Amino acid sequence: MRNRLIAAIVFATASTALVAAPTAAEAKRVLVCKNVKKKATNGTVIGAIGGGVLGNVVAGGGNKTEGTLIGAGVGAVAGHQIAKNKAKKKQCHYEYR
Repeated sequence: MRNRLIAAIVFATASTALVAAPTAAEAKRVLVCKNVKKKATNGTVIGAIGGGVLGNVVAGGGNKTEGTLIGAGVGAVAGHQIAKNKAKKKQCHYEYR
């Protein structure tokens, strides 16, 4: 009788622990990123300056202003995308919640 009582208590305690513990299937994988906007803004500014200079150099004849503006626009977009992708790779990680 005593052995059955002890066995019942052990079984009840073990099954309670199994039910209360969350399983790995319940946890969700979440991508957590830190501040990416600051890095992307820096890339935009650097890309615009570089693109403007390159556009000015490449433009021929009297089209220096147009070359500078087009180069700055293209450089800003390219710099923003490159900086954003690099920042995501460095400052993001997965967590299970």
